[in-house]
Amino acid sequence: MLQGPRKGAVALSAQGARVFYANAIFKLQKRGFIGPAYTLAKNVMPKISETEAAALNSGSVCFDRELFEGNPSTKRLLEKYKIKISPEEQAFIENETEALCEMLDSHQIDKDQNLPPEVWNYIRENKFMGMIIPKKFGGLGFSGHGHARVVEKIAGRNGAAAVTVMVPNSLGPGELLFHYGTPEQQNFYLPRLAHGIDIPCFGLTGAPNGSDAAGSMQDEGVVVQENGVLGMRVSFNKRYITLAPVATVVGLAFKLRDPNKLLTKGKEGITVALLPTEPNQFAPEGIKGLKVGPRHNPLNAAFMNGTVQGENVFIPMSCVIGGEAKTGYGWNMLVECLGEGRGISLPAMAVSSGRLSCLAVGGYARVRKQFKVPIANMEGVQEKLAVIVRNTYQCVAGQHLFDAILADGDKPPVLSAIMKQYCTERGREAVNEAMDVIGGSGIIKGPSNYLATAYCAMPIAITVEGANALTRSLIIFGQGLNRSHPHLLKLIESIQKGDDIIGFNQELKNIIVHAMSNLGSSIARGLSVQFQPKGNDIAGYYEAQMSRLAANFAFCSDVGMTMGGGLKTAEYISGRYADILSNLYIGYACLWYYQNHKNVKGLSKVLDIAMADCCYKIQEAFFGIFSNFPIPGLGPMMRVLTFPRGREYFQAKDSLRRDVSNLITTPTEVRALLTDNVFVSKKESDRVNQIARAVTLAFEADKVLSACRKEKREPRDEEQKLISAAEELRDKIIQVDTFEAIGKEHRGGFMTPTWTVAKLEKAEQ
Repeated sequence: MLQGPRKGAVALSAQGARVFYANAIFKLQKRGFIGPAYTLAKNVMPKISETEAAALNSGSVCFDRELFEGNPSTKRLLEKYKIKISPEEQAFIENETEALCEMLDSHQIDKDQNLPPEVWNYIRENKFMGMIIPKKFGGLGFSGHGHARVVEKIAGRNGAAAVTVMVPNSLGPGELLFHYGTPEQQNFYLPRLAHGIDIPCFGLTGAPNGSDAAGSMQDEGVVVQENGVLGMRVSFNKRYITLAPVATVVGLAFKLRDPNKLLTKGKEGITVALLPTEPNQFAPEGIKGLKVGPRHNPLNAAFMNGTVQGENVFIPMSCVIGGEAKTGYGWNMLVECLGEGRGISLPAMAVSSGRLSCLAVGGYARVRKQFKVPIANMEGVQEKLAVIVRNTYQCVAGQHLFDAILADGDKPPVLSAIMKQYCTERGREAVNEAMDVIGGSGIIKGPSNYLATAYCAMPIAITVEGANALTRSLIIFGQGLNRSHPHLLKLIESIQKGDDIIGFNQELKNIIVHAMSNLGSSIARGLSVQFQPKGNDIAGYYEAQMSRLAANFAFCSDVGMTMGGGLKTAEYISGRYADILSNLYIGYACLWYYQNHKNVKGLSKVLDIAMADCCYKIQEAFFGIFSNFPIPGLGPMMRVLTFPRGREYFQAKDSLRRDVSNLITTPTEVRALLTDNVFVSKKESDRVNQIARAVTLAFEADKVLSACRKEKREPRDEEQKLISAAEELRDKIIQVDTFEAIGKEHRGGFMTPTWTVAKLEKAEQ
């Protein structure tokens, strides 16, 4: 850290920048600059649609605001956010969840393309579908972190079961009912959902509206009064709906119109209704014409997924979640609930894949030998194992911090978008590297293959709940800038009013002062990090780097506003800003998680490789912006001011990669931390069980063999027993599955040729 006069000079430079530019704004105002700027802003700023306004007003801002302010702090994170599992949640994980995992046979589930009846019953009867429903309605009342840990453990065993549990606890009727339902709806449906009597699904996506769920929605309804009952005639065609083929209650989103002005409450717009597949008190005649069930086949993943359709279906107004008063407020409901759910469930699946890879693939690399040495000692394998460790640590840290933020009462939609996009991308990369390490045993499907199902399902996680490509290029920075920036939303609101030049004046001054303040901080911190050696204080070193990069981001974000409404469609630029924002969040999460687990021996090396990756990716995203910023001169200007010495960050050195990879291929405290909550079957024939047992055995046996070679002696009796036990288990682990037949018979009369060489030669003459 800077000391003495140098530190004081840096502080004065930042303060001086703020004072100088505040005076400059005053002079510009006196010269009549603000009026023309207001007119220009009105012309370049796009109108905010109703759905965009709903997104901007949903949820809350928290740590993301600090990132846009350019002044985040690990110390404040540690003081504010704590995470833990309740004794009740832990007991459920250790008992009911363990028992469920032991029931799951992934190979058979894939063959059957369904969960066994006993598994369905166990999930429903033990309230797995009602984890987030409060206890007063019969649910388990789990926290977001408890929910995540349950899904994480199940996903390590079988993805279809995890999705079956995940969806009702993510974006679904349960959460919508709890937050927005009428007391009558809550008292009827929530106990049924909690006890698994009803199976829910939610219909949002249709053919025209993929990631543009609201703008392109063509499912429409009209308010009508029939036989004295106020209701809606709705036509809809939904697809990709998880659990639809088995659902007994369907959440449905559609656009509602009221041309005859029959509504006395609520309004036109996107509306959410709950449709039972059988008559009940809200739909005494049932929902005639509702069709659920034709299945999709999502990459042979065995979870239920299909369509929800209806043509001119009559839906009583009593089926609208929240009743007539909530018509037209559906998008607000969905954005609010989606913001929390997508940040928990899909990241939990990604974390599960990473943890499983650390345990099973890291272990396999220690057990498997080629050229008479464990492949864990080969640099090409170590390179891939290091990526698995790095990505898993980043995702675990991000998950724990996000869950802690939720536990504190916040619902940050920007951070949830980051979590979904970042974790699923890093999870996919980790699984890809894991498949490369295990080679042939990864591509041969069967009961012994513990990774193929996760590998095949990764594109599903990338696609659902906002495709990653669009989440990155449109949502993360676009919504983040508008929602989390300390002044921009107020500036936009002043423009939308049409005549608020005084408000515009104030917010414009605030933004310019904010930009110049961050420029001062950026320059000051850029100088200070040059005197911050890494040494033994890895966390302190990267805290300084993150602080500098956060100030750079805040300043460059303010410069990005000069693009006006053009920034909304400049997806290359927006995507790079999103990369910076995402890696800043993950970087601080890694620092926060490290401080909470710094007693784990060897974890500083994992922190080092994870933070080096974050800094490098932030830097490269910055340089991508500098090279491609569309307004002439501003890109080079940002580069000179924020990175005057050019590129300063690089990926980890090979020596660090080697050390990090060894942390999951040997029995270390880091391996124990990163493989926490991975299900390991009690069956000794289970492949993950075998690998888990073999790691220490193989490691100790190899040490004995090494000592014998060094001492030029034969193993002693006890040593030989250890070596033999390790070899016996190794031989089992390297085997792959075979089948007498797969699909149609591959042997038979049709494979016997009806021709001979003589016949062919005669025919040719």
